[in-house]
Amino acid sequence: MAEASRVLQAALIPNFNPFHKTHLSQLNPVTFRRNPVQCSVSTSESTKTVVTQNIPWGCDIDSLENASALQKWLSQSGLPPQKMAIEKVDVGERGLVALKNIRKGEKILFVPPSLVITADSEWSCAEAGKLLKQNSVPDWPLLATYLISEASIMESSRWSNYISALPRQPYSLLYWTREELDRYLEASQIRERAIERVTNVVGTYNDLRLRIFSKYPDLFPEEVFNLETFRWSFGILFSRLVRLPSMDGKFALVPWADMLNHSCEVETFLDYDKSSQGVVFTTDRPYQPGEQVFISYGKKSNGELLLSYGFVPKEGTNPSDSVELSVSLSKSDKCYREKLEALRKHGLQASQCYPIRITGWPLELMAYAYLAISPPSMSGQFEEMAAAASNKADTKKDLRYPEIEEETLQFILDSCESSISKYNKFIQQSGSLDLDVTSPKQLNRRLFLKQLAVDLCTSERRILFRTQYILRRRLRDIRSGELRALKIFDGLRKFFK
Repeated sequence: MAEASRVLQAALIPNFNPFHKTHLSQLNPVTFRRNPVQCSVSTSESTKTVVTQNIPWGCDIDSLENASALQKWLSQSGLPPQKMAIEKVDVGERGLVALKNIRKGEKILFVPPSLVITADSEWSCAEAGKLLKQNSVPDWPLLATYLISEASIMESSRWSNYISALPRQPYSLLYWTREELDRYLEASQIRERAIERVTNVVGTYNDLRLRIFSKYPDLFPEEVFNLETFRWSFGILFSRLVRLPSMDGKFALVPWADMLNHSCEVETFLDYDKSSQGVVFTTDRPYQPGEQVFISYGKKSNGELLLSYGFVPKEGTNPSDSVELSVSLSKSDKCYREKLEALRKHGLQASQCYPIRITGWPLELMAYAYLAISPPSMSGQFEEMAAAASNKADTKKDLRYPEIEEETLQFILDSCESSISKYNKFIQQSGSLDLDVTSPKQLNRRLFLKQLAVDLCTSERRILFRTQYILRRRLRDIRSGELRALKIFDGLRKFFK
């Protein structure tokens, strides 16, 4: 998604789903470039038939006509004169471009609260909004339903110009079929995150349908409130919803501000400014007239950017990039049951994923690796290791067991090499992947998805290569140190013989 606001370390659809909970991590910027593509979506998790989505509102991702109408309506509705305008841009299909000189440290935008959508926004269909709130529907699914409700009445909604300027097809892994996720993301752990996210959205829709929609069909007709429209609304929320710290942490959609594109080179983000009484951001660099103005969507990895926004920054340009490394206990371990029990006490499983950055790996991964290779003689430390492997803040993380450090580093190295082999296999085969298409549009789509997957896998593999290099150096240092110690000991033994 090119035009998105920053989700400030927010939970991913927090607590709305009776079946699942999942959490979003974070990001930072470089500029990216994408080509628009007509996407399609499978209407069932079990089918591999691709059905073209038909959302009756919104526009093409690069529509300037709808964007101009939005800008005009916002100005008439209280948006003050701006130093930026919506234009077609090289980075993203549409973006905000400076009209005048903008200084570093200048506060710009000033979207008033009356033009911001939150869970407290007034419903055109007041009865529907009241019913959802009476049933304690959380903010995310409430806002998703609100968007659909307002979109369905078109010009009768005060937000019609905003909704008309939203993309008919948000860039999101929600729009990849299960077959495409399995085919193109088989080497990356982001595939599991994408499947979980789709499951969450489907589960949330089914829960709302069973508990509320089916009981009040006059307020929530199925031809309007269905799985396809919920994919659309959640796609919009994932890519545009922000948390505004100065408005008590409210989640909000901020028209106009969500036309800002992301850059890995900026760190500025949106917030409500009490003095000017508007949503603003403070520039961290100057802009000349005609330059596109960027914002940060957060300190997210390339995989997280693809998950919510549908793009992958150029390899090596995202300082917040990371890769999820999967590590597992060996079922042949004599202490497998005891180790698994210790892990489960701290909310962990036999297989865990930990984020690795170009600069290193977390202490939790080292603690897990200690546990995975520790011998039966260290059973008294299993509980301590498992606690340190969890993400609980009150546990000691920096454990050291010098007697098994070499085996621990080798365990992590083996896990890295296993993961690298999967990336190598996918990247080598990507040139000959059977695209299985029946039309030029579908060919364009499959080529686009494949290129995104190759870009992601290349960037994630790069981090693993760097980790592999660091691990080998540390192992070499340990082994050479042991060799020197043996030589010294042998020399002393001979001297005193």
